[in-house]
Amino acid sequence: MIITKLRQEIKKYDKPENWLNYQQFFKEKLEKPYGLKAAVLRKISNQCFREIKTSPKKEILACCDQLVNSGERYHRFFGFEWALKIRDQYSAGDFKLFESWLKKQVDNWGACDHICCGPIGHHVKQFPEMVARTKKWTPSKNRWLRRAAAVSLIIPVRNKLLLDEIFITADILLTDSDDMVQKGYGWILKEASNRFPEKVFAYVMANKAAMPRTALRYAIEKLPPAKRKEAMKKDW
Repeated sequence: MIITKLRQEIKKYDKPENWLNYQQFFKEKLEKPYGLKAAVLRKISNQCFREIKTSPKKEILACCDQLVNSGERYHRFFGFEWALKIRDQYSAGDFKLFESWLKKQVDNWGACDHICCGPIGHHVKQFPEMVARTKKWTPSKNRWLRRAAAVSLIIPVRNKLLLDEIFITADILLTDSDDMVQKGYGWILKEASNRFPEKVFAYVMANKAAMPRTALRYAIEKLPPAKRKEAMKKDW
């Protein structure tokens, strides 16, 4: 019933003025480059979620699971959004479901960041012991799992949590050759610099010789100009 409602709402808003060219954000050639803007999708999401928001958590997550595994991009978006809306009801065991979505249904950086800054990140914030699970993604051949090992720590660090684990994860991913992974761990260092600028600067200075320039530039973006200049200076 709710999926039928979602389809009806998508059809109602599916018009050129609500489209965005997503190809501009991706190096990979997209099969369907045009799609509804995120603001429009969130409007649809919020409207439809009202119909199930009083349902038991188990039923909402089952609906999310159906949406995420449907193979449809918009439905995956709604599944991640709705799972985030019930974050106050999370239990430790919910991580298994979110991890399955990451492993099976994430195939681009947008979806990776959506789930990691959404259900997974908020779950790790509530249950910091789950960082032991996210670190297991670091040796994966799947670039999105390696990126997720970093990006899943953004919500915790914004709440001044897990700084040591951020540095440990960055250490593991330090010389990763994939630019999506480099940008991922550079991003967590940048976020950490908003709360712990001196510690991040010290980490960067200690590791900049091995750190790819892509990751380095991301990591120092929010530091004061003088420190950015010092970090970018080549040591001969």
